[in-house]
Amino acid sequence: MSSLTDGSRILKYVDALCEGMGQEMEADPSVFVFGLDVDDHKAIQGSTKGLLQRFGAERVFNTPLSEDAMTGVAIGAAMAGMRPIHVHIRMDFLMLCMNQIVNIAAKARYMYGGSVKVPMVVRSMIGKSWGQGAQHSQGLHSMFMHVPGLKVVAPSNAHDVKGAMITAIRDDNPVIFVEHRLLYGTEAYVPEAPFEVPFGKARITRPGKDVTLVGISNMLVECLRAAELLAEVGIEAEVIDPISLVPLDFDTIFASANRTGRLLVVDNAWMNCGASAEILARMGESMDRPVKMKRMGFAPTTCPTSPPLEALFYPNPATIATAAREMLEPGAPAWDPESERAKLTYQTQFRGPF
Repeated sequence: MSSLTDGSRILKYVDALCEGMGQEMEADPSVFVFGLDVDDHKAIQGSTKGLLQRFGAERVFNTPLSEDAMTGVAIGAAMAGMRPIHVHIRMDFLMLCMNQIVNIAAKARYMYGGSVKVPMVVRSMIGKSWGQGAQHSQGLHSMFMHVPGLKVVAPSNAHDVKGAMITAIRDDNPVIFVEHRLLYGTEAYVPEAPFEVPFGKARITRPGKDVTLVGISNMLVECLRAAELLAEVGIEAEVIDPISLVPLDFDTIFASANRTGRLLVVDNAWMNCGASAEILARMGESMDRPVKMKRMGFAPTTCPTSPPLEALFYPNPATIATAAREMLEPGAPAWDPESERAKLTYQTQFRGPF
């Protein structure tokens, strides 16, 4: 395992996520992890690996298949001074506990005049898999962005997932923690010591002057690869990772788009009333010069199962690059990057912008 002088080592996303939780559990006995199969031998694809052995069954435990009731347990524990990390595996399953999250967790601090806190982390995965289709592939983060009292974060790399998890655990508000399953095997340099990644501060992962690409979660990686394709035809794309969606660092996005004159937002979700729509709406309200704007995301239909349909349903580096080029050179001769260059993150290795 290679390392840097500051103690950073290359870690996989899933291992960095687990390390962040473990370090906070070591430092703070009020932190505990529970949810469906967190103590299984596969450890939620490895994201809770070793935690049961280190901290015991009182702090790492399985739950019944009852998302609504168990979310109530998490809220009650948080109000009582604990810091629960509730693992739901798939974001789709959060639909079974929306009343608890939206009407109780998000509102309690406000309704009780700040006399109670709800410091809970709600972990959930988004993204395609091996044909899981309609009910196990959805990105529903924009539903939670709509609700005051909830924070929503979607780290795109191993460095940020560790730091953002530590920040989320230490936060006194409920945090919806979005993990794209196709990022789990990607790698980046990650410091060994605990550290925080602040919410509400985006990162420019690649500078450029011609077009601004904003990639949410896994689409940040695809935007970086699209930028490489664009560079081959003389287009310099600036790529921005929001990291957190609520709070959102719109100022960084605005400054970039205002400078390049073009803004393309790519999301791991549908576009209608989504994160991409929110960013473009804010841009429309704020811009002081003409800016071309476009968004990309899921096709407007239910998540498909078959690979040929998935290829049309999800944005990829080639389709992102093509859309960006069209913004700069409308009516230019057709440009179709080779299919091998259109592979998604899980089909090629990526070590993050560090």
